[in-house]
Amino acid sequence: MKIRTAKAPDTTVTDPALVKRAVKAAALGNAMEWFDFGVYSYIAVTLGKVFFPSGNPTAQLLSTFGAFAAAFLVRPLGGMVFGPLGDRVGRQKVLALTMIMMAAGTFAIGLIPSYATIGVGAPILLLVARLVQGFSTGGEYAGASTFIAEYAPDKRRGFLGSWLEFGTLAGYIGGAGLVTLMTALLSADDLTSWGWRIPFLIAGPMGIIGLYLRMRLEETPAFAAEVAKAEKDRPKVPLREMVTGQWRALLLCVGLVLVFNVTDYMLLSYMPSYLTSELHYDETHGLLVVLGVMAVMMIAQPFVGALTDRVGRRPVIATGCAGFLLLSVPALLLIREGSLLAVALGMGALGLLLVCFTAAMPSALPALFPTRVRYGSLSIGFNVSVSLFGGTTPLVVTALIGATGNMMMPAYYMMAAAVIGGFAVWRMAESAGRPLPGSAPSVAAREH
Repeated sequence: MKIRTAKAPDTTVTDPALVKRAVKAAALGNAMEWFDFGVYSYIAVTLGKVFFPSGNPTAQLLSTFGAFAAAFLVRPLGGMVFGPLGDRVGRQKVLALTMIMMAAGTFAIGLIPSYATIGVGAPILLLVARLVQGFSTGGEYAGASTFIAEYAPDKRRGFLGSWLEFGTLAGYIGGAGLVTLMTALLSADDLTSWGWRIPFLIAGPMGIIGLYLRMRLEETPAFAAEVAKAEKDRPKVPLREMVTGQWRALLLCVGLVLVFNVTDYMLLSYMPSYLTSELHYDETHGLLVVLGVMAVMMIAQPFVGALTDRVGRRPVIATGCAGFLLLSVPALLLIREGSLLAVALGMGALGLLLVCFTAAMPSALPALFPTRVRYGSLSIGFNVSVSLFGGTTPLVVTALIGATGNMMMPAYYMMAAAVIGGFAVWRMAESAGRPLPGSAPSVAAREH
């Protein structure tokens, strides 16, 4: 392992080349996860026709997003399995396993026969594949953010962690861009009969590449040091200790993840379908607007990540919460105005506010927990919050609009999330530039 101990025995000096490789491998797995989410969200209307035939387009969309949300119900179970396992056997091994399962689940969706071919078996198989994806994803984000955080020098953890969500956006743009291209090139009949399978089948080779990169990685310095403390009698941390022993940090984690993921899924998963099904916006142009917003977010991502290293995580996250509280209604009113410029401005404002979360959370969340339970506790807190509030966002908002007829529900939902997130930011401690709890100070070789 290319990790040296500095003259001060309690300081870890890491090889920048090794850190860079770790960031790439972790970000690629996140990109693959969100490639699938991007495809699923952007092709939701077509999937509704393939797997849930009905005379009611709203019912089709609700059924499709219901299958989307079902995967989030098993995410906490995946977190309870993979998180403690990552604290026991190591981060690298578990991240390789989650990569295999994610690729297999996504690839399987592309092979499922349509409802017209096998009847009710089609949506059942879709649900099973989504559950496999959800279970594996339960260990993915917490593991990847932990992996980068434990490799990164203390002064650059925000910048390096921001590349994890850069991978998220890259995967989303790849998936959504492919769907947009297919929507433009294929007829509606071709897209429904066979075209929708192509994006899911691409997950096979992507998974092989990601697995190769992750298998070449070494264990993180923080985990290696933890193992070295008790090489022969390393105790197994009970699941109960990861929850009750970290209850305050877990509550903060749930609140931060809530605002992060409600706004994330609202903008990147729900809004494309909102533009099409609720506002009757031209499908291709709507997709292109959202792709443009994500491209801008990608450009801003590393700069805002570096900013969190200079001014702190709390001010950046608090800015995002305040922005969503104050600007969600004006932004949605712009989007509802319908012109290309208005939609772009409204979506762009929400996207830049979302960067406050995507750039800061990968470094802020792992710093809530000590090394001994970091993977497990973060997996549990993150996935419980995502399952209850994040992944259900498209389903809940679609249902609320259907029940009330109020097209401003997406704005009100984001505002409520911002209030909860703001309270969590107020109660959290600043972690920028400081060692992770339970770990020695970490510096890059050139800093030493």
